[in-house]
Amino acid sequence: MSQYIVAVGSINLDLVAGTARIPSPGETVSGSTFQTFFGGKGANQAVAAGRLGAQVHMLGKVGTDVFGPQLRSGLEAAGVKTAAVGEATGPSGVALISTDSAGQNSIIVVPGANGQVAPADLDAQLDLIRNAAIILTQLEIPLATVEHLAAITQREGVPLMLDPAPARSLPDSLFKCVDWITPNETETCTLLRKNSMEWKNSAMKEAAEALLQRGVRNVILKLGERGCYLALANGHREFVPAYKVRAVDSTAAGDAFNGAFATALVRGQTPLEAAAWASAVAAISVTRPGAQPSMPDQDAVEAFLAQNARR
Repeated sequence: MSQYIVAVGSINLDLVAGTARIPSPGETVSGSTFQTFFGGKGANQAVAAGRLGAQVHMLGKVGTDVFGPQLRSGLEAAGVKTAAVGEATGPSGVALISTDSAGQNSIIVVPGANGQVAPADLDAQLDLIRNAAIILTQLEIPLATVEHLAAITQREGVPLMLDPAPARSLPDSLFKCVDWITPNETETCTLLRKNSMEWKNSAMKEAAEALLQRGVRNVILKLGERGCYLALANGHREFVPAYKVRAVDSTAAGDAFNGAFATALVRGQTPLEAAAWASAVAAISVTRPGAQPSMPDQDAVEAFLAQNARR
């Protein structure tokens, strides 16, 4: 049985400005730091799994600009295989990120080469996809490509994990092809066509049940510093609290979770065990700046768990 993961999605260069607070519309604030990091939700999730020792393939595109080779090298340095990373004429994907002193962030993503990942690119990598243990994808590549991927994974019987970010409404036909959906609070509201929600215990259950009713098989609501809520196809429902840490930068914490969760599943952990382990990985990631640089390796996770054993 295959043990490798395929991440299908975006590959970006992140331009990160630190400031005391994120500006309101029309406001200018002074920044304190500026850094560049490798990012993109697809690449972040691939790197998260790769750093944890999983076998990972990245399927996506970089541009013909100076960033393209750098982005490919960043993936390879994390142990991610890049044979399925193509090249598109023009710029690579870029994310403009502001982070405040509390570790919160605001992000603008410019797709670049990510916008040229097409259904034909998936067809060209059909053997890679059909032999994967699990596929990770997000919404920073064209929706038509994500829908084509979902149709392939359903036909081939390969589990698909969808991170529905950036937030947007999705057709029910896509939900019915998804084994795992992992929205945060904002994305859940968008999927359920609600302006906002009060995230009490009853609201978590109601939101998860509503997503299940649309056809997805398993739901993980990612609730930031509170934790995550699991609603599984077998009827199990459980809230998993987050580890308490001092956040420096929450960028890519959700990607750290997804990459770790997939890694744990492939290694044979139960969904509940995988969620608890992935919560530790995400907790470590928010204590470090940047997207891909924040992803911990296996040793760091083991050390963290040894110091933060749950009673």
